[in-house]
Amino acid sequence: MGSIDTGKQVLRTEANAILKAVQRIDGRFASAVDILYRCRGQVVVAGMGKSGLIGRKIAATLTSTGTPAVFLHPAEAIHGDIGIIHPEDVVIVLSTSGETGEVTRMLDYIKRLGIKMIALVGNPRSTLARQSDVFIDCGVEKEACPIGLVPSASSTLALAVGDALSIALMEKRGFSEEDFRYFHPGGQIGKKLLKVRHLMHKGRELPKADVGARMKSVIRTINEKRFGVAIITQGRDRVAGIITDGDLRRLFLRGTDLARASAASCMTAAPLCIHEERMAVEALKVMEDRAVTSLIVVDDKDRLRGLLHLHDLWRTEMI
Repeated sequence: MGSIDTGKQVLRTEANAILKAVQRIDGRFASAVDILYRCRGQVVVAGMGKSGLIGRKIAATLTSTGTPAVFLHPAEAIHGDIGIIHPEDVVIVLSTSGETGEVTRMLDYIKRLGIKMIALVGNPRSTLARQSDVFIDCGVEKEACPIGLVPSASSTLALAVGDALSIALMEKRGFSEEDFRYFHPGGQIGKKLLKVRHLMHKGRELPKADVGARMKSVIRTINEKRFGVAIITQGRDRVAGIITDGDLRRLFLRGTDLARASAASCMTAAPLCIHEERMAVEALKVMEDRAVTSLIVVDDKDRLRGLLHLHDLWRTEMI
């Protein structure tokens, strides 16, 4: 069999293992999610070898989606580190055989403290499955390797089940996009999830002027706030227009008496705005497409909420 055929066969074997496991998802899975949801401490994930590597990823996924979790190496656990587990914790243990020595030696301590334990096992009749509060069957018909010994389909399935638990728990908690951004303040994920309202200027920072104001007052606002614009409002902060530095130059060259003129007579009506809940990357695209450096930020009723400047996006290194 050539490399391409082997690659396809491995992917088919691992995909089939997951598809067959879908049929085994039942009340035990829901019970496992409930146990995790009610956990008052942290989730401790343990596993040896390849199961341990999968366990580390499960712990990381849980933590990033609002459930504090740590990984505990079973060999280190039975040599003193098991003290990291407390009665209010929940333990998730991974083992393909369900008989891994270092893992089963942890059971007495877990049981003595009355700690809830969820097992992801490949053998439903194993010691680990029998001793757990809930076990999820992660058994596979065969591994993807030709000798049937290299953890491949089994480790892929355990990883997928861990993701399923994490995401089901995430939904049960009502974990939102905003929560996810909070846990990912750095990197590309954090940047992609930034919304306009996270970066906009608001309150006293805003260069705001009433539609009936004289231009002398408007120019003073532009000068003091240093954004190069004045947002013209009327009524209850409804956006009426905008006046920019460029507008002032054009008005002056046309001979407009800026000392006597009103904001209403000089502003550009119906200015370009963006909703506060739009993504920051969308705002960047609007600025690039329209060749502007500032965007007025509004709410659902077109009321002024803030001002987003291109410099605010530069600071995120989004550009």
